[in-house]
Amino acid sequence: MSLRVAVQMDPMDSINIAGDSSFALMLSAQDRGMEVWHYDVASLAYETGEGPGARITAHAAPVKVQRVEGDHYTIGERRRIDLAQDIDVVLMRQDPPFHLGYISSALLLDRLKGQTLVINDPREVVNAPEKMFVLDYARFMPPTLIARSVEDVRAFQDKHGSVVVKPLHGNGGKAIFKIGDDRMNTSALFEVFNQTWPEPHMVQPFLPEVSKGDKRIVLVDGEFAGAINRKPGKGEFRSNLAQGGYAEAADLTAREEEICAAMGPELKKRGLVFVGIDVIGGKWLTEINVTSPTGIVAIDKFNGTDTPGRIWDAIEARL
Repeated sequence: MSLRVAVQMDPMDSINIAGDSSFALMLSAQDRGMEVWHYDVASLAYETGEGPGARITAHAAPVKVQRVEGDHYTIGERRRIDLAQDIDVVLMRQDPPFHLGYISSALLLDRLKGQTLVINDPREVVNAPEKMFVLDYARFMPPTLIARSVEDVRAFQDKHGSVVVKPLHGNGGKAIFKIGDDRMNTSALFEVFNQTWPEPHMVQPFLPEVSKGDKRIVLVDGEFAGAINRKPGKGEFRSNLAQGGYAEAADLTAREEEICAAMGPELKKRGLVFVGIDVIGGKWLTEINVTSPTGIVAIDKFNGTDTPGRIWDAIEARL
């Protein structure tokens, strides 16, 4: 039976087909004969009903995709569909940031459990924010402080010198700052951070190894699927591809293999089928990305692999 797939993601016009992982997953689904639908998370709705009569719906449209720049999709008539009755698999792929809107939509999708498979598991996505879930593997992390108090940050600087400050629920390398040994902007930066975000912030020592790259490692159902090394662009220390970084082929170090082996069974158990972890210098684990991981197009380009197909294999096995 052909699967009916709904992809909860950003508008089709906005994606970069050269590297977008959601687009690659849609192409792969289409190649397997699946029926693919697209909807915006803003159209997601829940309506109560008697007994099993509650409905989770979205205003979705059937979509056909092709790898042609400027003509990469055609879309049908948008209509309200029942995600339990009309769909077999939902891919939760809208871009972060991870905020209350993201959490609310995930908790609504969690109510499909037992009816429609949602990937990644929405309840576990809520339970595993990128920069919080990683604390379960602190033995692989650089020294880390999560705090709002500038006094705590100064004490951390006394131990580690230059530091990097990140929003706890940021994404795509946005708003990551380096504070040098002179500490000149520590107070001013934390004033801005504390006014902008209600949660605490992540502080880590600046790792000079980042100049050699920040490795994105993809795991599919807990198993290693591929990796790329992302290097900073000119004038940057951030290596995110969204911030001007560039990718190169990469293998795993022994330490990275150990990291993958340590978390793989837990990822599989939680229903986190498509995960991207970030490792600096071949040894320092910094994030576990579960909301809308990327990197599979570049990985397949370098390795000649089919990571979208591997993800669909894992999804079909769960069905």
